[in-house]
Formats: sequence, structure tokens, C-alpha cells
Amino acid sequence: MKRRRTVRESASIEPPPGYYVAGDAGREPPDATQRALILDWVVSRRIASGWRVESRSGSQVVLVRGQPVTHVLHAFLTVFSCLVWGVVWAVLALVNRVEREALTVDAQGRIVTVSAP
Repeated sequence: MKRRRTVRESASIEPPPGYYVAGDAGREPPDATQRALILDWVVSRRIASGWRVESRSGSQVVLVRGQPVTHVLHAFLTVFSCLVWGVVWAVLALVNRVEREALTVDAQGRIVTVSAP
């Protein structure tokens, strides 16, 4: 029996086939419903690759990846472990990053990505 190889797709920001493509001659720009569908498709692709939705409006969504460090918990652990846990806390504070991206669908149906702090 042959094993089926699956290719893992990257999270592209292009809409799926059949959706409005910017620059098509003779086609009118997408309406609000079509832009919302394009944004939903892109967001679902990003969620599949590890992002989560922080906020959402009609044509814009803010995605976030990573978890913030809970400094209060680590402070208590550092005090109760006689400063030994401080090394772990310092490494987590330096390595752990929270990434944010704002995705917007413009009037032509293109996805505009802005990296946020």
C-alpha cells in the first residue's frame, strides 16, 4: 500500500481561486461582503499557522502570536526559590516575543499587512 504524501502549505495571503483578483479587466471591485470573505479566508489560513485573533472589525483584523510573560508569577517564584528562578525569568523575558499584525482588505480586494509593536 502506498503512503500518501501531504504537502504542508504555507499561510499565503492571496485569496483562493474564484475570488476577486485585483487588476482584472472588466470586473468591478468587490463589495463589502466579498471583502469580508477574502479577509475571513486569510484569517483562517493565519489561524492554522499559529496566530490568534485579537480584534476584528468589518474589513480589518489584528492577529497576535506568542504569549506575554507573567512577571508577577515569576517574581513570586524568584523570591520563594531564593533567586534561583530569576535565571529562568530572565531567559523567558528575553526570548519570549509577542508579534502583532494588522490585516486590512482595501477597496480593490488586496490584503494590506502592517506589523504592529
